[in-house]
Amino acid sequence: MDTVKNYLSVAFFAFWGGLARYGLTEAFSFYGTVIANLLGCFLLAFLTYFFLRTSNSRAGLTTGLGTGFVGAFTTFSSFNLDAFKLLLGGQNFGALLYFTGTIAAGFLFAWAGKQAANFAAGKLLERG
Repeated sequence: MDTVKNYLSVAFFAFWGGLARYGLTEAFSFYGTVIANLLGCFLLAFLTYFFLRTSNSRAGLTTGLGTGFVGAFTTFSSFNLDAFKLLLGGQNFGALLYFTGTIAAGFLFAWAGKQAANFAAGKLLERG
């Protein structure tokens, strides 16, 4: 039964993650992909380390949020397609900057997510 709950959780949260990414893309065009991917790096690290520290590891919720929401919210394929479009448009430096800058910023956002999770989990555990 837990497996069914996990699948339903992933499907539910993936729906909302996909809608959120679509909204960002509609609002910010090309930059929506960057925003979604960087926020996704932050969110996945935050959720992972928060649930690890607080031991509130409900499999359905963590799988749904991580795999479902963040998985549907972020987009590696659009990231690569955008970089490829820049290359095809003759913007070699722009493509290189976009590609390496997004990856470097992704590491920074993941680090920030871990730090924020440790802070939030520490505060929650202090309360008891």
